[in-house]
Amino acid sequence: MKEKKLYLKQKLEAFNMQELLVVLVIIGILILIALPNLMPIISKTKALEAQNHLVHLYGLQRNHFFMYSKYSKDLNAIDFLSEKTVKNGGSANYEYEIIQATNNSFKAKAIAVTDFDGDGVFNVWEIDQDKKLVEVVKD
Repeated sequence: MKEKKLYLKQKLEAFNMQELLVVLVIIGILILIALPNLMPIISKTKALEAQNHLVHLYGLQRNHFFMYSKYSKDLNAIDFLSEKTVKNGGSANYEYEIIQATNNSFKAKAIAVTDFDGDGVFNVWEIDQDKKLVEVVKD
């Protein structure tokens, strides 16, 4: 005997392709409208990385000063380890360097490796021996 196959034709409720595309376009437009308003907040948040690392670098420099009665020009000498930058596959947004160090003073700098708001200006922060933290170039 031949078996009869019974097929049930049930229609499943789902969205069609046009409806999904319209929703995605609307979401994209809303993101484009909101993004310029969020850029200053994003820049401030990323600047916190530089501020925190520079304050840490200040503490390391002070320890070095108390031990050797002078500040160091070498990040390795004060045991400052920075993370890999986003350019090198890491997550850090800033590169750090000591731009001046004498027996009585030092100045360190954090330079952004990416342009946060796309205007061609890279954010720069500095700190000195008095723990004076200054934004030299605002992004």
